[in-house]
Order: sequence, then C-alpha cells, then structure tokens
Amino acid sequence: MNARALFTEHPRAVGETYLQHLRNAAGFGLALVAAGAACLVHAVLPFVFERTASQAVERLHARMRARHRS
Repeated sequence: MNARALFTEHPRAVGETYLQHLRNAAGFGLALVAAGAACLVHAVLPFVFERTASQAVERLHARMRARHRS
C-alpha cells in the first residue's frame, strides 16, 4: 500500500474526502473530549453537568447514524 492510500482508503470507504473525514473525525473527537471533561467535573461536583455527557453521546450517535444512511 502506498503512502497516499494510507490517508485516503478509509475516508473513501465511508464516502468522504480526506479533508471531510478530518473535519468530521476531529469534531467527534473534540465533542468526546468535552463530554469527558464534563464527566470528570461531574464526578467531583455531582450537581453540575448532570446530563451533559449523555446528551453529547446521544447527539453524536444520531449524527453518526445519519451519516451512515446517506
């Protein structure tokens, strides 16, 4: 496999260009990091961010399912 294919094979398999995949994957990653940070704060202060992480996961799941339908 050549170097270019390493960067384009998976994005093409999911119907995206490299840059589209970069944007989508980075967006998911940042949302998950934010949800994880909310979980950590919630662990110490249980009255804060009570539904933040679960709502983020629900939004990401819906977004991922919508992408797979197209």
